[in-house]
Amino acid sequence: MSIKSTVLGFPRMGSDRQLKKLVESFWAGKVSEQELVEGSKKLRADHWALQKQHGLTEVPVGDFSYYDHVLDAAYAAGIIPERYQQLDAGTQAYFAMARGLQDKSIGADVPSLEMKKWFDTNYHFMVPEIADNQKFALHSTKVVDEFKEARALGYAARPVVLGPVTLLALSKTAKGSTATPLSHLARLLPVYVELLGQLAAAGAEWVQMDEPVLALDLDASVYRPAFEQAYGELAKIGGLKYLLTSYFDRLGDNLAWAAALPVHGIHLDLVRGASDLDAALAAVPADKVISAGLINGRNIWKANLDKQLAVLVKLIKARAAGTVWVSSSCSLLHSPHSLAPEAGHLDAETLGWLSFAEEKLEEVAVLAAAAVDVASVQAQLQDNASKVASRKTSERITRPAVQQRLAALDRSFYTRKAAFPARQQLQRAALKLPVFPTTTIGSFPQTAEVRKARAQFRKGALSKQEYAQFLDDETRKCIEWQDQAGLDVLVHGEFERTDMVEFFGEHLEGFVFTKKGWVQSYGSRCVKPPVIYGDVSRPHAMTVDVARFAQSCSPRKPVKGMLTGPVTILQWSFVRDDQPRATTAGQIALAIRDEVVDLEAAGIRVIQVDEPAIREGLPLRKSDYDAYLAWSVDVFRLATTGVADQTQIHTHFCYSDFNEIFTAIKSLDADVITIENSKSDLKLLGALETHGYAAEIGPGLYDIHSPRVPSVAEMAARFAALQKYIPAENLWANPDCGLKTRGWPEVKESLQNLVAVAVAARSQYAAKN
Repeated sequence: MSIKSTVLGFPRMGSDRQLKKLVESFWAGKVSEQELVEGSKKLRADHWALQKQHGLTEVPVGDFSYYDHVLDAAYAAGIIPERYQQLDAGTQAYFAMARGLQDKSIGADVPSLEMKKWFDTNYHFMVPEIADNQKFALHSTKVVDEFKEARALGYAARPVVLGPVTLLALSKTAKGSTATPLSHLARLLPVYVELLGQLAAAGAEWVQMDEPVLALDLDASVYRPAFEQAYGELAKIGGLKYLLTSYFDRLGDNLAWAAALPVHGIHLDLVRGASDLDAALAAVPADKVISAGLINGRNIWKANLDKQLAVLVKLIKARAAGTVWVSSSCSLLHSPHSLAPEAGHLDAETLGWLSFAEEKLEEVAVLAAAAVDVASVQAQLQDNASKVASRKTSERITRPAVQQRLAALDRSFYTRKAAFPARQQLQRAALKLPVFPTTTIGSFPQTAEVRKARAQFRKGALSKQEYAQFLDDETRKCIEWQDQAGLDVLVHGEFERTDMVEFFGEHLEGFVFTKKGWVQSYGSRCVKPPVIYGDVSRPHAMTVDVARFAQSCSPRKPVKGMLTGPVTILQWSFVRDDQPRATTAGQIALAIRDEVVDLEAAGIRVIQVDEPAIREGLPLRKSDYDAYLAWSVDVFRLATTGVADQTQIHTHFCYSDFNEIFTAIKSLDADVITIENSKSDLKLLGALETHGYAAEIGPGLYDIHSPRVPSVAEMAARFAALQKYIPAENLWANPDCGLKTRGWPEVKESLQNLVAVAVAARSQYAAKN
């Protein structure tokens, strides 16, 4: 007997972010499209070889993408909005959908698609737009081509296809259209039939149909018929077997009817949806495969293989021979590539606790082997048990003083002294800002010079004093430019920071940092999440000296103190799994609170505590919402309520569906929120109309993730729309997000246009009042 061992997907970027470098070189015109194609082909082959080398019996194909797999699926189905159709088919239109395109030489000026978080992860996907007159057609055979590549190299391969129901569920109705995306299902299905028919003709046996929407609360009266229609149609294709795949949470109420669909197997996330196990044993027909997602694809801790083996054995005993597979819980896209570069960088004890994507391949293979012959992998199981036990008993994990401080708090630590209306009057008197004040979200361009200086400092080529002087010079120039441009509340630019979470983790106890633990966030953008292994505390001030210097460069205007909030630090880290996330967040909040108080004592009158990930952390199931929102609001308030009423607290949110959490946003009791708006077609206005918002707010006027420069007219129209919903005394003008990834020329032109919009609005306001 043997058990199929596989994973749902593998990280795309490569061990040294080869794909990032390749794609960005293509954008810069440094490599040709053919070089992009060939370099990507080699990367895929390397990744398939790695999976086979670690003992997997089948490799996924089609999980690779130049930018985003949802964009790939939409593009393949011909879901290409009209504004992109005048562009060259292929990479020009594809990347314009991803990033926007502003090219005067061809008369192109188009924004990108909207970007949203992929369920509750820090990965972003591009939101397909479907018009009422959408014509679906097979526009790309990418997954077929990659399947043929893998077969030609001798691999047993399983194509991965984003399912039709999830594709439509993640899409939005185009402007000017009225039909819901799901209403287009019948017209979309022939494209899937054609694509899957080509896979069958190419020799595919199993196809992984990713339908993660099944992990959500679904209206069964809508979605059950949609799934039955879709898979009833796909079942007519001869020669293919479908693995219906969901992940990130339990299937719950969707399990019974999903198991009855005309598919040949069903994947269960038995890490985050372990409660599905017994129900699945009862509901999934005996002749269908159960793919057991036993290895966590979203965290970096070594799996407890003895514990997961017991689950696997239970499954095998209850099922017919050959109907159980071993897999990752979800794609390994959310894990760093390999621990190999960390040897010599991390201490041996910590290294033993961790498992990245490459190590997870081996964990999957060991589980599959152990289920057949436990003696064959006894040494690996014993080593795993030893490492798991080491983390449980290490004295580095627990700091009693941290736990005691958190436990001793009363509700006074979660409340500002005065209500917002009284604070607003005090802050107006202290800050003396104009109506429609302008600001940015925090970071300014991390230029090649900035990156070079940081690298030289780390290598010892620049002394600490020389590097500090470089940073001071960059900060001073940044502040002087903002002042000259007419911005009202300035920022220091964050040139000393590589990442808004990593920077703070480097200054906090309880964190460790990897050398090359990169994870894709969106497109070519990668982040290197810190690892929270133990109790968190702040041994010293983190930003006070920089903030004090920055404010000294601006005697007339306030400079914001810039911090990352506790929920975002939690969400964008790999978090310990041996205590509740709420407890870890509370510990981080106390550390940020201490920093906020110290910033105020240093004369900083405006302090921003960013929480762009607060919506991302919202559980997928509504029954879990209240508990999460209660503690996430609490930890933000714990971090920010230690200051006087005259000190203005800002926060920032990005790329979310805000309606579901708007009540919680109001409960944060921030004085000013800046919030993503431009990339989501002003959907924020609907939330404001529904829920109201009494404090000050800065909805973003332009999308910073696109390289295009927005015109004054474009932003003025957006700002005029906002004034219909937000009182003038509460409205700010700002970009959507930080400017770290942009270049100085486009930043300067964009911000000058933004200031012009605010100045014109002030004149119009003064004329009316």
